[in-house]
Order: sequence, then C-alpha cells, then structure tokens
Amino acid sequence: MSFISEFKEFAMKGNVVDLAVGVIIGGAFGKIVTSFVGDVVMPVIGTLVGGVNFSDLAIVLQQAQGEAPAVLLKYGAFLQTVFDFLIIALAIFLAIKAMNKFKRKEEAAAPAAPSAEAVLLSEIRDLLQHK
Repeated sequence: MSFISEFKEFAMKGNVVDLAVGVIIGGAFGKIVTSFVGDVVMPVIGTLVGGVNFSDLAIVLQQAQGEAPAVLLKYGAFLQTVFDFLIIALAIFLAIKAMNKFKRKEEAAAPAAPSAEAVLLSEIRDLLQHK
C-alpha cells in the first residue's frame, strides 16, 4: 500500500472527519463567545463596578523609555480570557448534559433484546409445550 493511499484511507475515516468538523465549529463558537464576553458581558460588569473597562486594566512594570513602550502586566485581558473560558466550558457542559439526557431517553424507549440464554430457554419451553 502506497503512502498516499494509506494517508487517504486515514483521512477519510469517520473519526478524522468528525474531529475536523468539531475543530471548525469549535473555532467559530470560540469567536462568538469571545465577542459575547468582550462586547456584552464585560461592559455590563464594568458598568456595575463603576465604569471600569476590564481590557484596560494593567500594572505598569516598567515605564516607557524613549521609543520603547511601557512594559505592562495586563491582568484585565487575562480576566476577560478567563470569562471566555468559563462561558465556553459552561456551554459545552450544557450541550453534553442535553445529549446524555437524550441518549437516556432513547435507551429507555428501546426495550432490551432478550439474551441468547433467554431465547434458548423460550424455545425449549415451546418445544416441551408442543409434546
């Protein structure tokens, strides 16, 4: 088997395609959550705590010198990223919880098939009844 045909077989497996779709959707979802946090949630929180813009919060570690800009510890941007993560984690948790609930309903709706032993015993019972 050639390298190209082996790679083609690997790339076309269902798991790889599912993973690729998941990564693309996850990237797009991450952008939506980042915008939601940065443009909706953080301004509201900033207004509630006195008009603070979290993305501007920083500690100056070293003042600007000539052409060199100041060295800043941007903890506001870090806080915004933490909020992004928490919202994404919550959304994923809720989605998985909903999928698990749906799976449980499907499993409860479909009766379990009798085991091979039960089928065999039923056949034996039926044969004995006919004699």
